[in-house]
Amino acid sequence: MSLSDITSRVAAAERAADRPVGSVQLVAVSKVQPNERVESVLQAGQRCFGENRVQEAAGKWPDFKEVFSDVDLHLIGPLQSNKARQAMELFDTIQSVDRPKLAKTIARLAQELGRCPDLFLQVNTGKEVQKAGILPEDTDAFVAECRDLDLPVKGLMCIPPMEEEASLHFALLAKLAKRNDLTGLSMGMSSDFEKAIALGATHVRVGSAIFGERVKPEG
Repeated sequence: MSLSDITSRVAAAERAADRPVGSVQLVAVSKVQPNERVESVLQAGQRCFGENRVQEAAGKWPDFKEVFSDVDLHLIGPLQSNKARQAMELFDTIQSVDRPKLAKTIARLAQELGRCPDLFLQVNTGKEVQKAGILPEDTDAFVAECRDLDLPVKGLMCIPPMEEEASLHFALLAKLAKRNDLTGLSMGMSSDFEKAIALGATHVRVGSAIFGERVKPEG
């Protein structure tokens, strides 16, 4: 696969769903990828990228942003409260707001910094004990709490269980978003992003299909 292959598939899925071509944002997941691979995808024209860890992103993206000033950087992995300030200074969007304590920390820091990245709330649609995210039945209250904190909540994000049909989880997330008047839906990865687009995804997170298999750091 290549970036052009994936963008062609995204466009085909948009047309199949009777949606405007270009309405879905492709988030290239660059976590644990060597800089040369990331740079080649940047050179090919991709500007929206997703990272899992604040520390890794901090060591990679400031230099790239000096050359590619229009990069749109998304945090898609879990965020510890003590890394929130660094994340808010580095990322344009944080997709993994998953608990009230973190929301309150972000709201406090937003007042201090005078700005706040766009936010997505992560929903644990599969109710998996090992996975982050607010439970589906608690989502309405969490959206309301974040709005009361004047946070710029743009949408919802989910990572379906590996062994379950992803479409069921995408449909649930879309229902929760619609009920709360949220237009953003971050759902779908390399193996299922076409299903996600059919069910309303506005952001799809694709890594290995663009970059190849992840490279584990040594040590």
